[in-house]
Amino acid sequence: MTTHAATRRVVARSPIADGDYRRAFARRGRRSDALVIALWASGAAAAALFLASGGLSQFSSITEILTSIGIVAGLIGTDFILVMLVLAARIPLIDATIGHDRAIALHRSLGKPALYLLLAHAALLLTGYGLSSGINPIAEIGSMLTLPDMPLAFIALGLLIAVVVTSLIAVRKHFSYEAWHLIHLLSYASVLFALPHQLSVGGVLAEGSFQRAYWISLYVVALGSIVTFRFAQPIVSSLRHRLRVSSVTQIAPGVTTIEFSGRRLRALGASGGQFFIWRFWTGRTWWHSHPISLSSMPNNLSARITVRALGEGSAQLATLPVGTRVSIEGPYGLFSTVARTSPKLTIIAAGIGVTPVRALLESAALAPGEATVLLRASTPEETYHWDEIRAIAAAQGAICYSMIGHRPQHTPSWMAAADAERGVTLATTFPDLTDSDVYLCGPTPWLDLVEADVRATGIHPHQIHAERFDW
Repeated sequence: MTTHAATRRVVARSPIADGDYRRAFARRGRRSDALVIALWASGAAAAALFLASGGLSQFSSITEILTSIGIVAGLIGTDFILVMLVLAARIPLIDATIGHDRAIALHRSLGKPALYLLLAHAALLLTGYGLSSGINPIAEIGSMLTLPDMPLAFIALGLLIAVVVTSLIAVRKHFSYEAWHLIHLLSYASVLFALPHQLSVGGVLAEGSFQRAYWISLYVVALGSIVTFRFAQPIVSSLRHRLRVSSVTQIAPGVTTIEFSGRRLRALGASGGQFFIWRFWTGRTWWHSHPISLSSMPNNLSARITVRALGEGSAQLATLPVGTRVSIEGPYGLFSTVARTSPKLTIIAAGIGVTPVRALLESAALAPGEATVLLRASTPEETYHWDEIRAIAAAQGAICYSMIGHRPQHTPSWMAAADAERGVTLATTFPDLTDSDVYLCGPTPWLDLVEADVRATGIHPHQIHAERFDW
């Protein structure tokens, strides 16, 4: 492992006081707690409204107990689906509070409970109605399909099963991102198909009732958020900033920098380390969307990303013609100094993970000695943008280490074998680690090893900011 210095100078910026980081973290914590409470309270409110609107009186027989529990399961399951849509809508307030990655993780965690609740809803209602009419639950399906809007409800349940099953990691790895994303769009259809039966069947949401107004409001918020922040806002932003590809340069085998021209790009409000969803409008690439971090901070007229060919979609970006129109969504993520909570800064990045780190360092206001950076690569050919990062680190007064070499073959380690053998550790490299925010970026298997090593030091979880390159 070696240390590097450089002489390039940049305009000095005033570092942020330690107290400001703590106060900002406390504000985010309060907003995060309020958001989590609101999300869970919506499910409790759905059940409470049913019970308060006559549901409590519907527990006098076994058939009523089964159907009432089935109704409550359906209401809570539907609420979870709407919450999932809100979390996936990329609402700026949610992104700034808990970050895009955490929002999507919470979105995924609700998928199975929502499906189980809706399956229980269907099974309990079929059983309850079957007992009431004296037929078995399977035969009851035929009777239910004759009710208004019930065929749509069964279709909605089938679509939801497809979405949840394809979201399982063991299944998802067999799909390309584009195929998985297309299937995932079925969740919007399942919500729309389920809505009519919820409003028309059973009288639970009777016209003019407070329950009905509550549920219509939830649907408006969830679907309105999707329409606004996933479609309307990106279209407006793309038209306003008029991004086009201005150059495409291969900087290493399979690694390409793409520069853009545009208008008023600083108005995008991006922080160093954040990413955008990029779509390139050519005949071969228009249907691919790419979540890619900035590799340098935009000025008003230009921006840059750096892409490694990890699949067919990203490989095609190396052949983009100059002048290609580009549409964007974002910026997203809390992998930036906006999320800092501590007086020191530790950065460890590997492979193409150095790209957001370069932009993060470029935009940071650092005091001399405040930041320590470790750049990791298996071979010298993987040292993308290292010279730029070293120059920025030197100008910022940051310490910059590099580590090149393959990992040990028989020991799980994120370090180069030679450095691990001579006793290099986190403590020797980052003596101020426990007083630092730790930013980690790189391939997921490598990053998992680094994060485990960092957590073993006893550092608080809120001090760790990890950016994984997966979906």
